[in-house]
Amino acid sequence: MENNYSYEELADMHLVYGAALCNGRDAARLYEERYPERRQPHHTTFASIHRRLRETGTLRHPGGTGRPRTARTVEFEEEVLHCVEENQSTSVRAIAHHMGSSRMAVHRVLQEQLLYPFHLQRVQVLYPEDSPHRLAFCQWFLNHNEPDFGSILFSDEACFTRDGYFNSRNSHIWHDENPHAVAPRRHQQQFSVNMWAGILGENIIVYLLPARLSANIYLDFLQNILPLLLQNIPLNLRNNMWFQHDGAPPHFGVNVRQYLDQRFPQRWIGRGGPVAWPARSPDLNPLDFFLWGYLKSLVYETPVRNEEDLLAKIMASCTHVEAIPGIFQRVRESMTRRCNLCIEANGQHFEQLL
Repeated sequence: MENNYSYEELADMHLVYGAALCNGRDAARLYEERYPERRQPHHTTFASIHRRLRETGTLRHPGGTGRPRTARTVEFEEEVLHCVEENQSTSVRAIAHHMGSSRMAVHRVLQEQLLYPFHLQRVQVLYPEDSPHRLAFCQWFLNHNEPDFGSILFSDEACFTRDGYFNSRNSHIWHDENPHAVAPRRHQQQFSVNMWAGILGENIIVYLLPARLSANIYLDFLQNILPLLLQNIPLNLRNNMWFQHDGAPPHFGVNVRQYLDQRFPQRWIGRGGPVAWPARSPDLNPLDFFLWGYLKSLVYETPVRNEEDLLAKIMASCTHVEAIPGIFQRVRESMTRRCNLCIEANGQHFEQLL
């Protein structure tokens, strides 16, 4: 390793570490004050030197016999940490290749420094103008006189295809030998269903929509189909409920908004409504952050044979979810928690904090 520290430098680092009461960051500042002309070590280098001296009796990694291995010197550890600081998304393999060392040696250094790889979380893209609208909705939601918000009919549409989704990172098979299992994808014969769903109180309401949704078709659904779907909902809840939908083009038709103003006067949430729904906010809709993902995990547990089978699986999965004790109370609590986090994040992404 080039640019190795001299024994004099290593000894001075150890003395400074003691003078700083074994605080690496204080030691780094003190070392820079005492030796400004020298190459400045990383703050973790001081602890490494002290540990090496305590465990081996020397300031450098002792030599040995047997299979050649990467030298665990202070300089090696410092270079590994420098690589991570320069590029936090780098990999152990990339660092080892860059340094000409073994991956195990790099991995040990990172583990000893309590550095772990964390996965990135995919989130919805937000534009600068979205934050004020997200804040306004969350503040309105939390200030409303019904804290659990059991009287809002949250709604959304989703497409269920034959293939569904497949997460290879979370899908596995336990076996004493590798069974070389496969998951068939991309069938030549494709089909899909377009589902509307709503959550109201302790109920899931679902309906099969046409493949292509327009404002007129959506209006017909609101006028003629939705009242039938709500027949089993208690009358007092139906009479006082709010209606929510997002800003999809069919929802924004003039005739749709006029009908909602008549049917739910000052009691609907959406683009152009009395309470504006913030654009690009699936993280605030219980259908998006809870129901659709849960339903699809149940629907695609076994292969889907045809469109009728897919629809039957969706209906059966909804019945299964409804029967889970306390599930909707937890959804409402999650909604409140999400609104609080959104406000704390000033309207920006917050799901990574959940």
